[in-house]
Amino acid sequence: MNQYGGQEEGRLIGGRYRLAERIGAGGMGTVWRAVDELVGRDVAVKQPRLPGDPHGEAQQRAYARLQREARAAAGVDHPSAVTVHDVVVEDDLPWIVMELVRGESLHELLARGPLDPPEAARIGLAVLGALRAAHAKGIVHRDVKPANVLLGAHGRVVLTDFGIAHIQGEESLTVSGEFVGSLESIAPERMSGDGAGPASDLWSLGVLLYAAVEGWSPFRRTTLESTLAAILSFDPPAPERAGALGPLTARLLAKDPALRPAAAEVAEELTAALDPAASPPPRPVDPGTVRPAGPAKKERPAPGATQEAAPARSRRTPALLAAALAGALLVGGGVWLGTSLGAGAGDSGTEYSKGSAAPGDPLKSSSSPVTSPSPSLPAKGWTVRKEPGLHALIPVPDKLTDVYHDPSDDGVQYTDPKSDVTLSLKRWTTGASTAFAWATGVGDSYAAGGATDISKKVTRTTFHGMDAAELDITYRNANDDAAMRERRLYIVGDQGRYDLGVSMPKDGGDAEKQGTDVYTKACAGFQPEKS
Repeated sequence: MNQYGGQEEGRLIGGRYRLAERIGAGGMGTVWRAVDELVGRDVAVKQPRLPGDPHGEAQQRAYARLQREARAAAGVDHPSAVTVHDVVVEDDLPWIVMELVRGESLHELLARGPLDPPEAARIGLAVLGALRAAHAKGIVHRDVKPANVLLGAHGRVVLTDFGIAHIQGEESLTVSGEFVGSLESIAPERMSGDGAGPASDLWSLGVLLYAAVEGWSPFRRTTLESTLAAILSFDPPAPERAGALGPLTARLLAKDPALRPAAAEVAEELTAALDPAASPPPRPVDPGTVRPAGPAKKERPAPGATQEAAPARSRRTPALLAAALAGALLVGGGVWLGTSLGAGAGDSGTEYSKGSAAPGDPLKSSSSPVTSPSPSLPAKGWTVRKEPGLHALIPVPDKLTDVYHDPSDDGVQYTDPKSDVTLSLKRWTTGASTAFAWATGVGDSYAAGGATDISKKVTRTTFHGMDAAELDITYRNANDDAAMRERRLYIVGDQGRYDLGVSMPKDGGDAEKQGTDVYTKACAGFQPEKS
């Protein structure tokens, strides 16, 4: 039974489309292979899939996006743009009927390893063709990423999922403080509120090309805030496998959209890269725009892992980063909701729970507060650290050897590269009126960001007499379907507002046990400095 009360597999939609099998899912819906019984052909049908009241304001905006996806995609005439056949209304919701592209996504292909530059150029050229056709119609895609690029038969490349496309001249379907798109592919100007234009799609194409030739996404980090910091203030390491695509990729990733190459120029360079022997000399990179760092990691990260090679600092002013971090939480999978600073959600005075914590590892109740009598070491193999700007002492296991600092110096994360267990600490100066509202807003935002299989619990507690709350959440990533668990402690007090947490694979094995132990001992030894 589905959330609307009907059987899914075998269900007839719009009186003609018989659902056959589930073939994919994303933040806004599930994609089915279906049979068009009127003409006897297979099609793809996108089913809306949102929690909460289907008649609520947020859901209605999302449904309007789905309808706009169909209108936008249908208006783009290009062999690399997905063909939309129909839109039918079922249970008062729009279901989009599209061509069925048999094959796999670029995301799935890259999970097996990076591509040679000529093949990446071929795929990039096809995606660029679809984007140019869309831009000519006044449509900005806004979510160009490997998962939205399908690789079909006979070498066909198809750009799909126009569900968040922006059509120039139409009223925006987002509300103040909210925008959509996959975080690591979102151009920096969109983070600053300047909106999306064709140059924003070219930035995302640059991210896609980088990931295609290197095998990892250049701006993905282990926390949401550090991903934002990387997009706004850092340049990725110079690609090692890009060949003729290296200079082009660097220019596409210029922070200033005015400094990115025009689409026609991008097409020219991608065409040249199809035949490396015929490629012209690479264009020089403007040193004031993008300054690639030194050598990147020599080994490609495993699928689903994050890349923590230290990128070079950009010359851009840090004011943009500070403003963005002060005003919003970035949610994995692409929704900027402003909830990490307590934008009102959930401050009901009662415990919030949806799903449950992991079996056998319940959160502390409000009658069992977290305490931290001193910053003493919890065990051998730990070091008490004092990071600039955080005004706190935190014990860190020596195994967490990869260290990433937010450029604003008010956040840090330590990662074990073998287990992918990450300990992070962030200090805020403004935000929620209560720790409970803060933690609840963060927990609620995961579903809006595209995470699936979510189980979460928020528990009130205290820390050194300060207001605090704990969030325990498990979920699957929207991008790679990896099962993850996070345990986070939110503190609101005179010494500041702290988000102390551990992210770990949800594997029920050594990595999750390690992460749980790190969280418990880090909380026990954490000590904010007195102001």
